[in-house]
Amino acid sequence: MAGIDDARVRDAYSRQKALVAAYDRPAYLAVRLLLPPQLVPHVIAVTAFMHYTDVMLDGETPSNTASAAAWEEDVRCALSSGESREPLLRALLTSVEAVPWLRSRVEAFMAGARVDRDFKEFAGEAEYQQYIYDYSLPAFMLIACLLLPPNADPGASGMACRAYIDGHQRLDFVNDLSEDLSAGRLTIPLKTLEQHDVSRSDLEQRRDSLGTRALITSLLTRARQDLLVSRSLVEHVPADNRAFLRALITVKVLTADAALAKGAAVMCAPASPSHSAALRMLLREYRRRGR
Repeated sequence: MAGIDDARVRDAYSRQKALVAAYDRPAYLAVRLLLPPQLVPHVIAVTAFMHYTDVMLDGETPSNTASAAAWEEDVRCALSSGESREPLLRALLTSVEAVPWLRSRVEAFMAGARVDRDFKEFAGEAEYQQYIYDYSLPAFMLIACLLLPPNADPGASGMACRAYIDGHQRLDFVNDLSEDLSAGRLTIPLKTLEQHDVSRSDLEQRRDSLGTRALITSLLTRARQDLLVSRSLVEHVPADNRAFLRALITVKVLTADAALAKGAAVMCAPASPSHSAALRMLLREYRRRGR
């Protein structure tokens, strides 16, 4: 890992690298190929931290609830003391020391993490937007604060971050319908269902109707539009970080396109971009590094 000499810290980062590579290989490749070496360990550390926290806080079994509470306490103690025996937190603490403004982002993420665990459905768009504000945006800002310079315009860059995470989250909620419904979570606002004359049962039964098709197309189109708007975020990051950010946005646009092509079948299984399209995008951005 570039710039890290301490053997224990290098080992901690290496473990997080393996974790991220195992659960999201495309994201791992984008980080390694497109970001400057000095940023790679920090992005890997916060990505692994987010993933592990989501896993720990997910579910409602008594044993998991106890583990989640213990994890939250471990994070609080680590941030307070600056020390941890847990490799994941040791890597995170090293990144917080290197990037001091990351600390407040970690705290904001932990404050909102239980929102994701506790919700079952949204009454309307306002409740969905509150979820974005409380949980999804703080999660994205863990990464974004590493890409943005400290003096980035908070208004313009903040609006672009919000557009990205709104598009990203709406897309994921549609694309993950089969998994979420199986877990008892309805991620499309009830009022949105009503507007398209679609019921929860229609989604649970995977009914391919005019209503479900229109609903899915409408949500995915809106998500795609937000993702395209978020491209303005590239203007606010240093040139060395732009290839990675463009790839981050583009892979979501490609996923939206794949989901739109799949249509109502996303109720049965998620869509994903073709491997060839994703590879072409990575190669294109690799050639554009520094611009």
